[in-house]
Amino acid sequence: MGSSAAEIEAEIESLREELRHHEHCYYVLDSPEISDAQYDAKMRALKALEEAHPELLTPDSPTQRVGGRPAEGFRKVAHSRPMLSLDNAYSAEELADWDRRVHELAGELPVRYAAEMKLDGLSLALHYEAQPNGDARLVRGLTRGDGQVGEDVTGNVRTIRSVPLLVSAEKLRVAGMDGLPGFEVRGEVVMPIASFRRMNEERERAGLAPAANPRNAAAGTLRTLEPNIVAQRRLDCYAYFLLIAGEYAAAGQTAALQTLETLGFRVNPHRTSCATVEELLAFLERVEAMRPTLPYEIDGVVVKVDAQATQLRLGYTGRAPRWAIAYKFAARAGVTQVQEIEVTVGRTGKLSPVAVLRPVRIGGTTVERASLFNADEVARLGVRVGSWVMVERGGDVIPKITQVVPRPSKPEGENEIVESAEPFHMPTACPVCGTAVQQTEGEVDSYCVNTDCPARLAQSLLYFAHRGVMNIDGLGEVLVEQLTASGLVRSIADLYTLTLPQLVELERVGEKSALALLQQIEQSKQAGLTRLLMGLGVRFVGERTAELLAGAFGSMEAIAAASEDELMAVDEVGPKVSASIRKFFANERNQALVERLRALGLKMTAEKKQRSTELTGLTFVLTGTFPTLTREEAKERIEAAGGKVAGSVSKKTSYVVAGEEAGSKLAKAQELGVAVIDEIALLAMLATRGSEAH
Repeated sequence: MGSSAAEIEAEIESLREELRHHEHCYYVLDSPEISDAQYDAKMRALKALEEAHPELLTPDSPTQRVGGRPAEGFRKVAHSRPMLSLDNAYSAEELADWDRRVHELAGELPVRYAAEMKLDGLSLALHYEAQPNGDARLVRGLTRGDGQVGEDVTGNVRTIRSVPLLVSAEKLRVAGMDGLPGFEVRGEVVMPIASFRRMNEERERAGLAPAANPRNAAAGTLRTLEPNIVAQRRLDCYAYFLLIAGEYAAAGQTAALQTLETLGFRVNPHRTSCATVEELLAFLERVEAMRPTLPYEIDGVVVKVDAQATQLRLGYTGRAPRWAIAYKFAARAGVTQVQEIEVTVGRTGKLSPVAVLRPVRIGGTTVERASLFNADEVARLGVRVGSWVMVERGGDVIPKITQVVPRPSKPEGENEIVESAEPFHMPTACPVCGTAVQQTEGEVDSYCVNTDCPARLAQSLLYFAHRGVMNIDGLGEVLVEQLTASGLVRSIADLYTLTLPQLVELERVGEKSALALLQQIEQSKQAGLTRLLMGLGVRFVGERTAELLAGAFGSMEAIAAASEDELMAVDEVGPKVSASIRKFFANERNQALVERLRALGLKMTAEKKQRSTELTGLTFVLTGTFPTLTREEAKERIEAAGGKVAGSVSKKTSYVVAGEEAGSKLAKAQELGVAVIDEIALLAMLATRGSEAH
């Protein structure tokens, strides 16, 4: 006699509870209670039951961690509150200065610190919603994005084993959080060093370039469109903030971390609570000594004021909380020799010198190249072929030459060369195509002006495909090199004529990945005028300028036909930018490229926006720090509504907008009788703007 529906449902739920328990033991506590084989057997049993009864499958089931269908793309979602940056300290003196400022601002309120390792990964916001039975289910995972808006990567987050898909009602009750409609957890996603090494070994076996460092690898993995790849990479997540209704936990940071552990989240065990700078410095010393043996990368320690009441008193600057600081460890450095100075060509044609170095190990990574930026920097440093130099990994990531140093008495390794008697000079012809380079008067950089230069093409394609431009996922360095070397792509427009038979003929390109790429290319046709303008690579035209131009003119045709004066009538477009735009569209090759892209079906129009005039004739002066807007954001919004922002107060000033710590401008306004408003009043004025005309 078969089992009843209720019995099957109970069996499924029992298996899920067992698997959740064993996942927590293995991935969070590092203390497994059963063997891998026993775990796999339970997982197979659950999968079989769910396949036989698909109506009982739920998103929080442990079977849903393995990764599903590739995502179509990532939706952008606003954060419940901004994910801010942190100010940095690099010395005991700077940390002591910050501590002094904290005490001054805190007044009579208590000051005690919670210090935690600063993991070198990427921030993640996890949103949980209450269920009818009292449990809380993971419903959304967001990247940091620009701090205001992140990307929804929930499907990929589900594959991270240390992220609970479900927090039980019992755990919520023990934590004193039962009855809440939901909560948010913020944490750091890292790729463990062992996973990073394994991934690079696989890449090298496949003939691909190894990833630069675990942080970049983690970021790239979390944003891949195939969750099964994310699952294979074995990312980890350490929680560090608990938010309820968009506010930090009222009990303070130390208590919040303990609550997160109670709820089943992985929290870094290397943390402390202390009251003085001396105690903080002792903790920093212990952490730095542990650094080489840790299973993940760190680049410092984060120090936070513990009590929420004191945090609220301290408040925020425009970009960071005053109640927290990141103490950054000294950049890892090494001494090596410059074997050669190469010159690379970027997508705009800019020539950049790059030092080819005797391989040197810095912070666990072999460094063989370092950018020298431009001719002035080479001259300032005095770098020549054969020079011995100090190399640092800025932020523990980007190699940078900081100075020329004396030759070591016993240089390690071989291939030492004699230092050149001649200083380095930038070439007068492009090192790739041989075209004579040009240099604008007053600028240090020189450029290859040949738009068909192979080096420019490769970099242009990578930029064009970037997620912030045309968002053609899957078009990376290796594939671009294959496409250009084979002659399949000789211009950006050739991307839109690629076919499946052409792609599958390329090495290591399968039919599935080729079809996915072609779909991405087709979707990019609708990216819009702003992104296409960016993708064309017009000098000085980034996202902001492209957005303003698209809104002002409404079409590529109108922008191409505009005079320099008409271009300069657009906010933030000055003589240099307008001249660059005119020069680009006057070039016959560029004209032909735009026309070809138009014929291939790329969208070249946008909604034309008429500037609002509700604040026309009003002059504002900004002073102090505002609760939600930065000074630049407030300025942009006032000017978008037709108002003017001045730097000083006079009798002609209409309003002074005063925030926290307003200075002499506020006193001047009061002296002159100028109206003073706060951010709330300003936002109310801006909210009265009419809708944009099209």
